[in-house]
Amino acid sequence: MSRKPLKLARRDQYGRRINREHLPALAYGVPYLSIMIGSLLPMLVIAGAAPLVPPLGLMLLIAWRLLNPGILPVWAGVPLGMFDDLFSGAPFGSAILLWSLAMIAIEIIEARFPWRGFVQDWLTSAMILTAYIFISTVLSGARVNGAMLQAAVPELLLALLVFPFISRIVARLDRLRLMRVKPS
Repeated sequence: MSRKPLKLARRDQYGRRINREHLPALAYGVPYLSIMIGSLLPMLVIAGAAPLVPPLGLMLLIAWRLLNPGILPVWAGVPLGMFDDLFSGAPFGSAILLWSLAMIAIEIIEARFPWRGFVQDWLTSAMILTAYIFISTVLSGARVNGAMLQAAVPELLLALLVFPFISRIVARLDRLRLMRVKPS
């Protein structure tokens, strides 16, 4: 008794995506590279008397962590904060501490409130960004007064308004990260 090979019917556009693997370089590298590029982008803007460009690296870190909770471990704030400290001009160790505290705060909030939505993510990011901007102003080494805190307000407002756009960019990067290839 001879067996004839089975002919498989042609699959639709979604069936062809089954049994494909992620590219490891994209799956693991895109989040870290996007955060590091976000830390470098404020250097491209012309320096002014007051800070205006929000902390894009931190915003990307928060967006990645809120979009995909398992993609970045809690300790990822240390090396990414160190990279940001090297290029931001802030005292070394400030971003390491504050980014690590931000990751821990997100972890605590998600443990306390396991349901998620846009409003909760935006409020979480608003709380963390507000604390980060004002604490980094205090840690900058300058004498803190009312005028200095008022100068940080435009940066904070811009960060809060731009965060949904940053989240959308991270969602697009997540699609790129999950690009699949045929198994060999």
